[in-house]
Amino acid sequence: MRESVQAEVMMSFLVSEELSFRIPVELRYETRDPYAVRLTFHLPGDAPVTWAFSRELLVDGINGPCGDGDVHIAPDGPEPLTEAVIRLQVGGDQALFRAGIAPLIAFLDRTDKLVPLGQERTLADFDSHLDEALGRILAEEPSAG
Repeated sequence: MRESVQAEVMMSFLVSEELSFRIPVELRYETRDPYAVRLTFHLPGDAPVTWAFSRELLVDGINGPCGDGDVHIAPDGPEPLTEAVIRLQVGGDQALFRAGIAPLIAFLDRTDKLVPLGQERTLADFDSHLDEALGRILAEEPSAG
């Protein structure tokens, strides 16, 4: 069984209302973390930056505004919807990206063929991967004192 789906799409990085530029963004989905998608942004002059968030959030954001916390996704533009805006926020800083909905849907369709939406829990080894990941995270936490 294939274990990941990957695609590269071009997105507009919206610096301001007057300034934007196109950047390649890698979309990745892996069965070892079946609830998440990862977007790696390749900004000029900077190291790549990866954000992970719910695959379901990306699906819902294509159809209507959604998101709590650091990630918000909403369709943008006139009917029929052709673009989505992805807002990533850390503290008071935010970054806005505009992407065509068609390549996002094509990517999500491929992830759904790998693991149908709603069937993530059926992966037999997901719990062991989750336990390993939580163990690593807890081991990396700085000790209080």
